[in-house]
Amino acid sequence: MIELRHVSKVFPTSDGDFTALHDINLTIEKGDIFGIVGMSGAGKSTLVRCINLLERPTQGSVLVEGLTGEGDGPRDLCEMTPAQLRQARRSISMIFQQFNLLMQRTCLKNICFPMEIAGVPKDKPRKRALQLLEIVDLPDKANASPAQLSGGQKQRIAIARALASDPQILLCDEATSALDPTTTRSILRLIRDINRRLGITVVVITHEMAVVEEICTKVAILEHGQVAETGTVEQVFSNPQTEAGRRLVYPEGVQITHQLPGSHIVRVVFNGGTAYQPLIACLAIDCGVKANILGAETRNVDGKAFGYILLGLPDDPGEAAKAISYLRAQKDVTVEEVPDYHA
Repeated sequence: MIELRHVSKVFPTSDGDFTALHDINLTIEKGDIFGIVGMSGAGKSTLVRCINLLERPTQGSVLVEGLTGEGDGPRDLCEMTPAQLRQARRSISMIFQQFNLLMQRTCLKNICFPMEIAGVPKDKPRKRALQLLEIVDLPDKANASPAQLSGGQKQRIAIARALASDPQILLCDEATSALDPTTTRSILRLIRDINRRLGITVVVITHEMAVVEEICTKVAILEHGQVAETGTVEQVFSNPQTEAGRRLVYPEGVQITHQLPGSHIVRVVFNGGTAYQPLIACLAIDCGVKANILGAETRNVDGKAFGYILLGLPDDPGEAAKAISYLRAQKDVTVEEVPDYHA
């Protein structure tokens, strides 16, 4: 378990103090894959670096449970001595966007490196590294140089290296941002598999909602260094409560350019049903109401249907009300009017 209590981070600059994080409160349960998402400059990378104290919070506490050599109870990293913190960090590994592999070492020796630093007996690092190469599905790359690998393979080696210290927590700072979509999905599947097989708590920092959709169980939306919204992925994707959440979940349905005069616009949100019914056809057949599809985005999150359709309803208030009533009676959907929609 990770708990951030009233965490703030202020950087001094030539123009005065810059507040990167303000009063962050988050709880990440053991075994979660927890996504922290936001636009560039939201404070995501600063936040993840505060979790392992690569950045020391200006204020607040970072409590972590189950640290190596620290017993089972939660400990505040901010109150640890340097020696205690070094020991605690063995339970908290991190992977990065640019992999950070040692180019002068083979893949096997890259994975061995953290074990060597930790003083693991000489006969054990190689054996453990070979096991980790199997876990990341690169057993034939032991003697390869990182320069010979693709981006996805480099990230797999970086993941294997991160697992070398048998961590309880894996921090992923934009770990797939430099990869193509197909490779990104394979890396995310690997991270999810590691979470399930090894029980490691994963914190995923990303600006891409697709990454959150793919593997996360819970999510926090960051904006201007503050937590705008948090909850399960299903809760946030089906019914975002803040403007920051709506901008991320409904990127095509928030900022528009010119008003549609006289139109009744509604957003029909799918809330996790197993399949879509032909809503628009049913609306026309059952109610005799014709609707225009103005935009749509659907997605699959853990086998359930999420997403939305933007509909333009007839100008007649009675017809529009009849359509809204019909749509709201349907299972696994939420209907909301969008009075300020522009297209």
